[in-house]
Amino acid sequence: MIISDPPDKTDRKRGSGVKHVYSVLRDEIIDLALEPGSPVDEIQLAERFGMSRTPIREALVRLAGDGLVTTLPNRSTVVSQIDFLALPAFFDALTLMYRVTARLAAQYHTEADLTVIRKHQAGFASAVSEQNALAMIATNREFHAAIGRAARNTYYEGLFLRLLDEGRRILRLYYRSFQDQLPQQYVTEHEDIIAAIAARDVEKSDALALVHANQIVRQIQSLIASDRRQTIRL
Repeated sequence: MIISDPPDKTDRKRGSGVKHVYSVLRDEIIDLALEPGSPVDEIQLAERFGMSRTPIREALVRLAGDGLVTTLPNRSTVVSQIDFLALPAFFDALTLMYRVTARLAAQYHTEADLTVIRKHQAGFASAVSEQNALAMIATNREFHAAIGRAARNTYYEGLFLRLLDEGRRILRLYYRSFQDQLPQQYVTEHEDIIAAIAARDVEKSDALALVHANQIVRQIQSLIASDRRQTIRL
């Protein structure tokens, strides 16, 4: 019998280092502390985190997979731009996914699905109360992702997850427009959607999801239209 050696402690340490760097940079990018288009320097990051460039590179590969950083032809890395010109198409797709997943979740959900959805809604409500924007973004993503899973269509779920992930920085702008003090009515909108899904009311679930999506779209469109001097580069 051949007994494999245990994993090298250095490998485990590097793995935790990659996770740490990835998490910190992801949050800074989503929070817009690292602006779109700003350079991401491996050497500076290695000095900042006190580690070699190897785990830094691995973290950047993960961030690139998330669409949060971009490697340019000259091999330099920058924070990915937000394509404001593509927002109309993005909003159309996101609104459609809000509606179709809510409709299908009303039809096909299980009690276990509702338990998960309510759990993430509780986390979202707590984050809103604490005015924690990053937590709001994360729990909102998980809330809608859980509805997507309850819809029982892997194609819709996959597209919905992609849109939710791509929209995290847009959602950060949305929360910032309220100075991170999100009105309680938007928490209530989630609760109303859950109630309609639980009641298996397909049409009401659809209608509530549409209202929820539309108010987000209008708020962001108003924000962008009213602030032509914003520092985020197009």
